[in-house]
Amino acid sequence: MDPGTPAPAAALEPVASLEEFFRDSVDAALASNHVVVERDTSHYVVRLLTVFARADACAEGAAGPGHRPLALLLAAAADAPSGEERLFRLQRLGDVSLFTAGFFAEALQDRAVGLDYYVGMGGGAYRALAAGSRAGTRARARAAIFAELAAKFLELVDVLHEVRASARGGARADVLRLYEQWLRTGSPRAARLLRQAGIEPSRQGAGTTPH
Repeated sequence: MDPGTPAPAAALEPVASLEEFFRDSVDAALASNHVVVERDTSHYVVRLLTVFARADACAEGAAGPGHRPLALLLAAAADAPSGEERLFRLQRLGDVSLFTAGFFAEALQDRAVGLDYYVGMGGGAYRALAAGSRAGTRARARAAIFAELAAKFLELVDVLHEVRASARGGARADVLRLYEQWLRTGSPRAARLLRQAGIEPSRQGAGTTPH
């Protein structure tokens, strides 16, 4: 090959679903960072990433450097008209904080509030959820997930950093870059290429939180 000729782009790596892609990535990042969490907690993180892959999930300022300020999300939780709505808002705050800290840490460097702010807000939201979700078997199971998310919030931020960074080399990098582009812009080209890689971007379930 002529030295001046650009190398061909790596072929996209087909995957069965975006959730499968993130499950493999999260499992690998947990192992490489020596972070141990319960299976339900790792599944929650995988579902979180999958949900935020939907552009409409960001409609309430869910993720990225331009999202609704965390203080306003916290205020919305405090002013919620019911306990159920309060828990929903706290979960939103925790999820937004974790996703943003894990995937957009670089964008936070030049902002008035930094990564430590997101770690504090997200961890606090999950702790409040754990304390307020103890009635009934299913609620207790979810409380255990939120308690672990709170206790290991910073470690899980590192795991998401690893998910993002480790996918920057090779074919999986192309998938993640396309995902980030579609997440930020809704690009039709990015959506088309994701479909070619076996991933169907979905705009259904806007605002849905992982379970």
